[in-house]
Amino acid sequence: MRALQYVSMLFVIIPLTALIVCSLIKRSRQNAAFYLLSAFAAAQVGLALYGLMLFNSLNISEYSFGFHITQAVADVFTLKPASLVMLLCIGLVSFTSLLVAYKTMPANKKLSYLRLLSALIIGMNGIVLVNDLFTMYLFIEIIGISSFVLISTTKTEEGLESAFIYLVMSSLASIMLLTGLAFIFMRTGSLKFEYLIAINNTSAEVSQNALTYLSYILVISGLLIKTGAVPFHSWLPDAHQSADTSVSVLLSGIVIKAAGVYCLMRVTDIFGNLYAIRLSLAILGVITIAVGAMFALHQNHFKRILAYSSVSQMGYMLLGISAGGILGFIGTMLHIFNHAVFKSTLFTNAAALHEEVHTLDIDKLGGLQKQMPITATTSLIAFLSTAGIPPLSGFWSKLLIIIALWKANFIGFAAAALVLSIFTAAYFLRLQMNVFWGQTPEHLQSIKEVKGTIRFAEIMLTIITIAVGLGFPFILLFLEASGII
Repeated sequence: MRALQYVSMLFVIIPLTALIVCSLIKRSRQNAAFYLLSAFAAAQVGLALYGLMLFNSLNISEYSFGFHITQAVADVFTLKPASLVMLLCIGLVSFTSLLVAYKTMPANKKLSYLRLLSALIIGMNGIVLVNDLFTMYLFIEIIGISSFVLISTTKTEEGLESAFIYLVMSSLASIMLLTGLAFIFMRTGSLKFEYLIAINNTSAEVSQNALTYLSYILVISGLLIKTGAVPFHSWLPDAHQSADTSVSVLLSGIVIKAAGVYCLMRVTDIFGNLYAIRLSLAILGVITIAVGAMFALHQNHFKRILAYSSVSQMGYMLLGISAGGILGFIGTMLHIFNHAVFKSTLFTNAAALHEEVHTLDIDKLGGLQKQMPITATTSLIAFLSTAGIPPLSGFWSKLLIIIALWKANFIGFAAAALVLSIFTAAYFLRLQMNVFWGQTPEHLQSIKEVKGTIRFAEIMLTIITIAVGLGFPFILLFLEASGII
């Protein structure tokens, strides 16, 4: 148990240490800061995996901890297996972003990027560790402020405009969240997750009050803005297109899931037994999948296609949340992990193309498979995983979500999720054909494969996609033998 205590505390100590170091270091030593923060991100991945092993060996479902400086900060954090999966994703996506930023981020912006990334990791780690709604909201604000500045680091007209749109939408989400939390506190006198779950399950007077329903609507709507779900998705494509690609890796790979989807999962634990909420999330999920896919089909910019693809994939996670049950939970968590991996791969591919070809307009590209075989192959594998093609990892998460919907008697939504996967394949097939297949134009004949950290990131993420896809049946057998499913 002592080992678990040390592991848990390191998830708080590591990002704080990174922020302090990056704040004190001089610009002349920014490469050293890059290496240090990369080591911290990789260490978080290792710690998350070790934590999952400890949970399994100790046969426990959660672990509360704090620093016991005062009674107010004693046991303010709670670690669960789902928290560890999220912490694993945060570490992996942050590590990937650092690999990309090392090549793409302008030299005079790198130190600012490192400081903001450290703050972003603090916010994301905090969200998955806290055990009350108000502290969760505070960490959401840390993520929002850090993301706003990261989006605007390019200081172009488009970048500043996109950052302003994000700030407006984020402020609207904050107003909704704070108002909703105030109403919940007025009705219950507490914002602790455990207390709210208990009182909503035992007191119909509280859980079925009109003010309580209004608070649910406000909190869920605020989190849907953070998720980038339809109709709150307008900020996402512009932010992706204008931001540095290393920032796009963060936004799509983990930020919208930590500040959006995961928080929705925590909130629906409190009042997700209400059928109206589950049905609303299912309807929004199908609409989000369809709208995101349709918009992706009509884009010509590589990163805008990926941005609308992220919108579409958020729909599958909403469906998993709406299905409820252990299968819906596992399917959603697995899709969070899968999306973090394959979407980070595709944005890394975008970074490779921009570095070598200096454009992401797919109408100006074509036939690059011979010139950039690694980028073409990793892009193909990531797109097949996104579309849910077996045996890649994306297939398993979508399958579990569809089965969970079927078991929850959301049969129509399960069928819609299955059919709409065709559109995912369609827009990625169009992208692959326009960028990598066919004849190579004369002006692209001299293009060569990307090297260095970006190539390493492409290969690393692709290996993870394949390994998880091939190994997940054994994980399912383990879960079944453990009685979890």
